[in-house]
Amino acid sequence: MTHTPTGSAAPPSQTQPTPTPAPTRRTAFAEGADRLRAAATTEPGRLRIIGAVLAFLVVAFGTVTAWQTTERSAAADDVLHKSQPLSSAAADIYRSLADANTAASSGFLAGGQETKASRDRYEEDIRTAAAKLITAANNSDPASPAARTIAKLNRLLPEYKGLIERARANNRQGYPLGGAYLRYANDKMQNDMLPAAEDLYTSENDRLRGDYDDATPYPWAAIALGVLALAALAWAQHRNYQRTNRVLNHGLVAATATTTVVLLWLVIGHTVARQALNDSYDHGVRSLNVLHDARIASLKARGNENLTLVSRGAETVEVKTGEFEDKFDVAFRASMDDLADRLDDARDLADDATGAEPVQAATGNMKEWRSRHAEARGADDAGDYQAALDKIIGSKDDKPTRECFDNIDSNLRTALAHEENEFKESAGDGLDAMTGLSVGAAVLAVLGAAGAVLGIGRRLSEYR
Repeated sequence: MTHTPTGSAAPPSQTQPTPTPAPTRRTAFAEGADRLRAAATTEPGRLRIIGAVLAFLVVAFGTVTAWQTTERSAAADDVLHKSQPLSSAAADIYRSLADANTAASSGFLAGGQETKASRDRYEEDIRTAAAKLITAANNSDPASPAARTIAKLNRLLPEYKGLIERARANNRQGYPLGGAYLRYANDKMQNDMLPAAEDLYTSENDRLRGDYDDATPYPWAAIALGVLALAALAWAQHRNYQRTNRVLNHGLVAATATTTVVLLWLVIGHTVARQALNDSYDHGVRSLNVLHDARIASLKARGNENLTLVSRGAETVEVKTGEFEDKFDVAFRASMDDLADRLDDARDLADDATGAEPVQAATGNMKEWRSRHAEARGADDAGDYQAALDKIIGSKDDKPTRECFDNIDSNLRTALAHEENEFKESAGDGLDAMTGLSVGAAVLAVLGAAGAVLGIGRRLSEYR
């Protein structure tokens, strides 16, 4: 029987249990950090951490060393085998084009039937220019400014040859139109082709300078890691001595030795390579550039000298207010001044008698050239065109300026060959100083890391 409760008190309420919160999921990083902290409280755990850090530092040092030395070795190889030869090829393109223009004008001055030597020289220069253009095209990036310049020269070269052939055909028949065609061909060469060739020469020189900039900087990142790895190894061995009174740990000593070898190899090898590469630039590339410029200036001067007689005053320029002079004679004097400056620079850069002697000989021939040219101009101004022509291209009784030009060109060829050999020797020494460094560093780093791990493992075995 159920009785209804009496009284005013409320019935007791039933209390609901409080739910237990779900455990928070920990990240793998947090769990790893906890394990690392726990391990660091025991000596075996600390030894394992030290071993891992030492192995990492040694491997990182070897990896960065291999990476940085590989980059610098590749740049040094480009200096020796790619960018400098391409720079010289670009200079040869310029020289060949300018010499072809000079040979064409010389043949024109010889009369209706140009000499075989003049014709052969012209054809050889054209073939050389075409061959060097092919070499430059094969080694240039397809979309680069150099590739566009090469394509422009390949297009202009047949046009120039066509103008020269028209000039020859008219000259053989005694038509004055031949001189006009020759001047037109010269304008195309001077205003379009030679500036394009000069742009190519400049871009290849910039590329060469960039390769030097990539090859010569010290590998500071690798050096810093090497010092850090050695410091860590020294600390680990000092710590081992304090806890065990053992002077040497064979594994750590081996790791220290390999790391020291790599660091010394890196610093000494790169210092030697850097010095050799700098020498190849200072005593090779700089001299080569100046000598190329001197050769180009002499070619310009010879071409303008010939065209002075071809034009016979048909083209003039104003040198002072109301004062006009022959356009090509003014250009001749400017080119000779440039030649004198370049020869002075070449003499200052020559670091031995073998390099200085041909430059001095070229300077003497340049002075003689100026003297003979002044005589030719005096004869031409006096109305004796034949005498002026004989003093320019030669006769039985005259010593022509052609001899001076040929001697200068021969002198500069000799100087260029000497400086080219000096460049190759120094740049080759620089490349050789880095040979095997990247592979050796990687192998020694692996051995060093193994030594560090084995050395720490020997200590851990004492706790088992």
